[in-house]
Amino acid sequence: MGLPANVLPYSGIMLGIYTQHNPMGLRPIKFESMPPARLQIAKKQITAFFDAAERKVYSRRDLSTVLSQNRNNWHLAQGTTSSDFIEFLSQKTQLKEVNLKSDKYVLPPRYIWGQASPYLLALSVRKGGYLSHVTAVSLHSLTDQIPKTVYVNFEQSPKPRSGSLSQESITRAFSNRQRRTNYAFRYQDWQIAILSGKQTGRLGVITTKGPQGESLDITNLERTLIDITVRPEYAGGVYQVLQAFRSAKQQMSVNALIALLKGLDYVYPYHQAIGFYMQKAGYEESRWARLKQLDFRYDFYLAHDIRDKAYDPEWRLFYPKSFE
Repeated sequence: MGLPANVLPYSGIMLGIYTQHNPMGLRPIKFESMPPARLQIAKKQITAFFDAAERKVYSRRDLSTVLSQNRNNWHLAQGTTSSDFIEFLSQKTQLKEVNLKSDKYVLPPRYIWGQASPYLLALSVRKGGYLSHVTAVSLHSLTDQIPKTVYVNFEQSPKPRSGSLSQESITRAFSNRQRRTNYAFRYQDWQIAILSGKQTGRLGVITTKGPQGESLDITNLERTLIDITVRPEYAGGVYQVLQAFRSAKQQMSVNALIALLKGLDYVYPYHQAIGFYMQKAGYEESRWARLKQLDFRYDFYLAHDIRDKAYDPEWRLFYPKSFE
């Protein structure tokens, strides 16, 4: 008498559709999980969707949304789960799982379709971010260097403006080292530094094309110059800031810069440092003199914790003596 149609013989083990019979006590056979058949049938459509999408970096939630929005178009079973979908993409397509590493922090994995730049990975950490500081300096071609740290800024919630300013409070604040973010992740030989900047409503943020043709949210030229004046350590130091001002000389709009400064509404008189940089970088007097029309009530500092200082009475500014 033959075996039932739903039972297969193999080394003394009889396998049913739902159960495994092993009367001789042999080691069970392991089978690799297979993707649901309809996913395999729809593979060409699914691949075409991701190939055509401008987006290259996804979270698990993003992929779950893609599945729910396209389930009917791709004729997928209602029982196909997000895990099924992601496992299929990982095994059968060019989707790759990427983990941003840190000694202190944990992020859920990212999923990359094809190739994705570290800039896109940085922007994927949270929604609403934009590239800034030395990353923006590089992408605006204001330096020949290719910095291996990507700075991405996610704005804080709105907060009340700090209290009144005094010479004593300025001196005290700038006598200490400027705080730096330790919220950072590693990806290959890149570092991604996460900043929590003041709420600006993304003032001066634009979308531009990156080195791989990808769309990147980034501070515009004038906002970038302001940001690196405020945080020179995130640009490599005051000498690199000066070099960025020199490189931007033909492109920078003083009108746009002053309008942004007023919109950013800083407590400290950063216009004194900006005017100083412009003068040192060889801008025409008619341009840097515009900054002279702003408030000059206090002595100010080009950077924090300057050990060997010189003083410029024209800009009421302390700066490193070696800067001369």
